[in-house]
Amino acid sequence: MTEQQILDTVNLEEPWGLIESFATFKREHPKDVNRGMDEVVSRLQRHGVDVKVHHPDLYLSVPGQARVEANGRTIRAKPPAYSTDARGGLAGRLVYLGANQADDIDMIFDRRLDDGSAAAAGARGAIVISEGYASPGMIAQFEEMGAIGVIAINPGIDIHWGICTTIWGVPDLDDLPRKPTIPSVAVNNPDGQALIEIAKAGGEVTLFTEMEEGWFASKLPEVFIPGTEDPEKYVLLHGHLDSWDVGVGDNATGDAALLEIARVLWKHRGSLKRSVRIAWWPGHSTGRYAGSTWFADQFAIDLEENCVAQVNCDSPGCRWATEFINLSRMSETDAFITKVITEVAGKTAKGERPHRAGDYSFNNIGISSYFMLSSTMPDALREEKGYYAVGGCGGNIAWHTENDTIEIADKDILLRDIKVYLLAVLRTANSHVLPFDWRATTREFLSTIDGYQKKAGDRFDLTPSRAAAEELLVAIEEFYKDVEDGRVTAPQANRVIQELARILVPINFTREPRFRHDPAVTIPPLPTLSVAAELDQHDVNTMGFAQTQLMRGQNRVVSALRQAKRHIADVCG
Repeated sequence: MTEQQILDTVNLEEPWGLIESFATFKREHPKDVNRGMDEVVSRLQRHGVDVKVHHPDLYLSVPGQARVEANGRTIRAKPPAYSTDARGGLAGRLVYLGANQADDIDMIFDRRLDDGSAAAAGARGAIVISEGYASPGMIAQFEEMGAIGVIAINPGIDIHWGICTTIWGVPDLDDLPRKPTIPSVAVNNPDGQALIEIAKAGGEVTLFTEMEEGWFASKLPEVFIPGTEDPEKYVLLHGHLDSWDVGVGDNATGDAALLEIARVLWKHRGSLKRSVRIAWWPGHSTGRYAGSTWFADQFAIDLEENCVAQVNCDSPGCRWATEFINLSRMSETDAFITKVITEVAGKTAKGERPHRAGDYSFNNIGISSYFMLSSTMPDALREEKGYYAVGGCGGNIAWHTENDTIEIADKDILLRDIKVYLLAVLRTANSHVLPFDWRATTREFLSTIDGYQKKAGDRFDLTPSRAAAEELLVAIEEFYKDVEDGRVTAPQANRVIQELARILVPINFTREPRFRHDPAVTIPPLPTLSVAAELDQHDVNTMGFAQTQLMRGQNRVVSALRQAKRHIADVCG
């Protein structure tokens, strides 16, 4: 069948039915998440789709009630997942450390103060209050300063749930030292302003948090739709099913999109060349992507050998989400997904570097990736409504609140977004040569290196990195020309394109070794070179240490770039 014929079989009967059902029950606690998983499985089986259900045990943190007591007043609060339990109350001096509110998704999860050294003395032994979400970066930074508790002031009148650990997925022994050891809560802006005044007056507060933490039996459904020509190779399409409250825009709409794509592709599986693997994750919200991390660990070698791309589906089909801006994609996928979005939606996509978020649990394996959050509202509309930056729901500030109910979903936008995802996955699975352009990524490397060199000045020489990137670009340009001219066969080309991902994605998105997981904080481009942009922060006492770190980081980058060049030569002769 043609692409258009397959797209024309998409309808909203099953996906909207799932959304209507999910809008009636919360999916925070694992028992409720498992109920949602059972419904997805049942709906798939009703259409004859073969579903395998995995049963991982995941270490999760489920928030309960919280409050702040101050000056005889009780203030409503929400604890983030991985806060410690303080149901008996934690009293302490309240200290205000001001920070700018997050104005983009990166800052939502990152550290709150650029230089916390001056504030550390005031934070030690105190409960710190500051603007922002109760995010991994905020809690880790204030805990490092010696704070005994944290109150995060959310931007508006609502309080947003979240998770405060920097640990990605289930901790291992090396991760455990980063597990938060202090209680934290979020409050709304009006209450936060009142608490700031108490802090300025030298007052005290008491935090109360109720947490349920431990190992939980979880369910993880997977649909494997076999291709007809190269069935061992596959596209991994995935999204999280657990949500805060009923979580319609984040992520019942995504679960519904996956359901419909699974139904359609299963029905037309005879039209697939490569396979498509579709999964619904538990533990996204209460385990910092525990479900996708479990999958990445459990199937690491198979993913390394056979996964040609991973595609995340989070918050599609939300009201007012008419645009495709701030769209996560790795550079090699940019031209490909831009064309798909133009064809389906008639929109110009504006891509950006993927954030360290959103079930991107496969960077250390080295897999080309596109999509995370889906369509979103235009900036002008967001400004008109007075909305602040959030991490989902198409830009609706109902994100991670009780207000993320069924009116956040939009049928017409959902239908369009399902077709965008479907066509992108279908084309990746069916392309004769994988549709990823490593010339774009290598040019990104050159731009990154030039930017770092400009900031480093004469304090460090990144010439070896630039030379290796230039040589790789020449080799990659020759490779694609040979592919176009037929001197490189499709099997050879696909092998090179996949293996370049295994080499180049990790050096651009990770610091940790392969098959481990970096912390859930922002990772800059070519991260082992990023110290070059921070040399102004070092004096004579620490400059030598920074330069030593840069030398080691440059060795990693140069080695990988040369390895990539050799790989092209080895495969293509």
